[in-house]
Amino acid sequence: MNKKHILIACGTGVATSTVVCMRVKEELEKNNIPATVEQCKVAELPSKIHGADLVVTTTAYESDDIPVIRALSFLTGVGIEEDVQKIIDILS
Repeated sequence: MNKKHILIACGTGVATSTVVCMRVKEELEKNNIPATVEQCKVAELPSKIHGADLVVTTTAYESDDIPVIRALSFLTGVGIEEDVQKIIDILS
């Protein structure tokens, strides 16, 4: 399987993206999905999105080029299983 590239974005690229990043990495390892996970600010996405396979964000963002998952569930715990499954489905 090719190594995937995932961008994890939040407003500042620090606090909430760190929480989401750690959880996404855990789930990728559990499901044997090789990936590079990179944190950034939402404002940086347009310059970083080329070559990425997925964007996971805690704020509003849309792309016509690659899938975007708005994953507030990683912060609230509500609906996290569904978001994890979406990530696995997209990357598998």
